[in-house]
Amino acid sequence: MATVVYATGKRKTAVAKVWVKPGTGKIIVNGMDLNSWLGGLEAIKLKVIQPLLVTKQEKSMDITAVAMGGGYNAQAEAVRHGISKALAEMDADFRVMLKPKGLLTRDSRVVERKKFGRRKARRSPQFSKR
Repeated sequence: MATVVYATGKRKTAVAKVWVKPGTGKIIVNGMDLNSWLGGLEAIKLKVIQPLLVTKQEKSMDITAVAMGGGYNAQAEAVRHGISKALAEMDADFRVMLKPKGLLTRDSRVVERKKFGRRKARRSPQFSKR
């Protein structure tokens, strides 16, 4: 296994640079540990550690990540994508576990742009017959 593996995760406008190395299970995002970064948002914390739970590596990998752009949820999903890619690069067996769960696929959905003559991307101005 490699010592330190780097991967980039993306979701909407959020991008996360992720470094994974063998260790004791510490997760540091933007210079803070996972609990202080997300506070009481337990559902979002589970998203971040999902690839570690799937591969049973939650106590044996140290993760350092820098997330930018988007909100907490998009950043968390970008970190999850980066962790998944790094684990798959570390060991081919992890790829077999992560691929069926859809953790290696980049979620390409982004906000549709606003068009001229419309109020939003698809919403038309109100129509008045009289």
